[in-house]
Amino acid sequence: MIKNSNRKKTFSFYKFFKKIFDSLFSLFFLIISLPLFILISFFIKLSSSGPIFYLQERIGKNNIPFKCIKFRTMYPEAKYILENLLMKDDNFKKEFEETHKIKNDPRITTIGKLLRKTSLDELPQFINVLRGEMSIIGPRPIVKDEIIMYKENFKKVSSIKPGITGLWQVSGRNNLTYKRRIMLDLNYVENYNLLMDLRILIRTFGVILFPLDRGAY
Repeated sequence: MIKNSNRKKTFSFYKFFKKIFDSLFSLFFLIISLPLFILISFFIKLSSSGPIFYLQERIGKNNIPFKCIKFRTMYPEAKYILENLLMKDDNFKKEFEETHKIKNDPRITTIGKLLRKTSLDELPQFINVLRGEMSIIGPRPIVKDEIIMYKENFKKVSSIKPGITGLWQVSGRNNLTYKRRIMLDLNYVENYNLLMDLRILIRTFGVILFPLDRGAY
């Protein structure tokens, strides 16, 4: 009884610490990375016309949708390129329906490929963290069409805030099967703690510094 009570107190403190850390670290990061934001914005505008940022509706905690902010990595006419691609190529259609991703995606700009490979396109999501919509570490933020893939697991996965990084992002990303992605999200939600978050954070820096073929596309 006493042990369970102590565990609950420890976990409650950790959740409070996580919330404070998310806010303070995000604010600090956004301030010091301002020159990098300006540089990336310049190359995005240089590579193609269109906005610097891309806002996509994702599903947040308790099934509440929010606008996830990323650096734009696709051409402005990406929607029409995809429609044409899916109509003409069954292999691309199958790949997109199974994973919601396309490995050799013609919609992505030259600078976009680099941003995705290094995960730098996700830096603006620190704004989402400051707004309380995301956490630095958590399950993968999914789009509405993906809810059906999670089936009865969706309620559990959406019980906490999605993260900029997490087990999926440091374990192979798009090289993993969709089933494996869901299992990793569940594993995090059921077991997250300070030590797990520290490990994920360290592995995240490794993925950014040494992207190699880690499924970021």
